[in-house]
Amino acid sequence: MLENYVPILVFLGIGAMVGFIPIALGRVMGPNNPDGEKLSPYECGFEAFEDSRMKFDVRYYLVAILFIIFDLEIAFLFPWAVVLEDIGLFGFASMMVFLAILVVGFIYEWVKGALEWE
Repeated sequence: MLENYVPILVFLGIGAMVGFIPIALGRVMGPNNPDGEKLSPYECGFEAFEDSRMKFDVRYYLVAILFIIFDLEIAFLFPWAVVLEDIGLFGFASMMVFLAILVVGFIYEWVKGALEWE
């Protein structure tokens, strides 16, 4: 029964080596000459001026979530467009319902002022 798991263990071992060997080679063969500039913390080219645990505005997260939603919409549209001839009218109607739900959500966010930065 143990011989059934040997291919899995070999696969995990090779995967670990593929991940570990480039890191080890970079550590051994790469130059290591740090100076003050390389070791200094920076944020957008200047020293950090606030605590790293400062609160962000909720709108930042809202815009990030909206980006993810509409990015996923595009991720679903590409495969749908490729197989549109194969899936027929049902596939077209399903995607139109999906897009309608997203458009209603986008309009709701717009009306509520979630996209305003003032």
